[in-house]
Amino acid sequence: MPLYKINDENIRQAAACIIRGGLAAFPTETVYGLGADAFNPDALALIFEIKNRPRFDPLIIHIAALNTLEKVADLSPLDISTRKKIDALTEKFWPGPLTLILPKQQKVPDLATSGLPTVAVRLPSLASARQLIALSSGAVAAPSANPFGFLSPTSAEHVQAMLGDKVEIILDGGPTQVGLESTVLDICGAQQRILRPGGIPKEAIESLIGPISENTALDDTAISPGMMKNHYAPRAGLETHDLETLFTIPAENGGAFLFFDGASCKQWQKKQKQPPDTLCKVLSETGNITEAAARFFQSLHELDKPEISRIYAQIAPEEGLGRAINDRLQRATHI
Repeated sequence: MPLYKINDENIRQAAACIIRGGLAAFPTETVYGLGADAFNPDALALIFEIKNRPRFDPLIIHIAALNTLEKVADLSPLDISTRKKIDALTEKFWPGPLTLILPKQQKVPDLATSGLPTVAVRLPSLASARQLIALSSGAVAAPSANPFGFLSPTSAEHVQAMLGDKVEIILDGGPTQVGLESTVLDICGAQQRILRPGGIPKEAIESLIGPISENTALDDTAISPGMMKNHYAPRAGLETHDLETLFTIPAENGGAFLFFDGASCKQWQKKQKQPPDTLCKVLSETGNITEAAARFFQSLHELDKPEISRIYAQIAPEEGLGRAINDRLQRATHI
C-alpha cells in the first residue's frame, strides 16, 4: 500500500473513502488512527475485522469541531455541575489529546460503543485530521491503526508495515507529536475518573475540575478503549524494572534495553562494561517527560526486531505523562 502525503487532494480522497464505507488511516497528534464513518455499522465492523479487535472494546469517535459534539453525545441527562466541567475541559483541552466518556446519541451504532449507553469522544488538534473528519461524515471512529494488542503506530510506515493492503489509503503526516494515546476521562459518574492515562496528565485535569480518581486496573473487560490488560505489546517479550534491577541484567542472549533518560543508560553501560553502541534506546537524553512520551512507541518499534528475544524497560517517573508511559509498559508485559 503506497503512502499518500498530507495535502488537500489526498485528504479529500481519504474522506471519499470513508464516505463510501471504506477505511482510511490518518495521523492525529497522538497516534495514527484507522478511520471509518462512525454512523456506518458495516464500516465499523470492518475496523474490528481488520484489527482483530474484540467486539466488547469500544471505539473513540473523533469530531471536527466542538459545535458538532451533540451529533454523537447526548448531554441533556447531565446536571449543571457536570455540564460546567465539560465546558471547562473542552475549552482548555480541545482540540487535544483528551477523550471524554459521555451519554451517547441513539443514532450512534451499538457496535461503536460495545452496547454501552456511553460514547468516547475527542476533538483532535491536528488540523489535517479535523479537515478529514469535516469532509467525511463529521464523526469518524478511529482506533489506533494496528492489529489489536500490538504497538501503536506513530508513523505512516508503522501502519504500512502492520496493516499493508488491508487499508485503502494511508495518509502520511510524518511522526506524531504526542506519541501516546489520549487520556480517557469518564465525566458522567458522581466521581470523575481517568480510565486510561494519556496525553493530558491527571494533574492538569485536576487543576481545572478538582480531584479525580483513576480506574486503570488490568482486566479483560472494557468500558473505555485501552483498558484491556493485553495491549500495546511488542512481539518480543517485555519486562519492566527499576534502574537498580536493570544493573543486574546482562547485555546478552538477544536482549535489548529501553531507558527513560541518558544518564541511566550510561550508568548501566558503565556497570556492564558495555560500549556506547550497546543495543539500547533512550526515551529522552535529558529526562524530559514530554519528549519521552513522544518517543515511546517509536523506540519500541525500533527495538521490536526478530533478532530481539526480550526487551527490558526502565520504569518512568510516576508523575505527569510518566503515568501514561508506565501504563503502556505494564499492559505490554501481559502477553
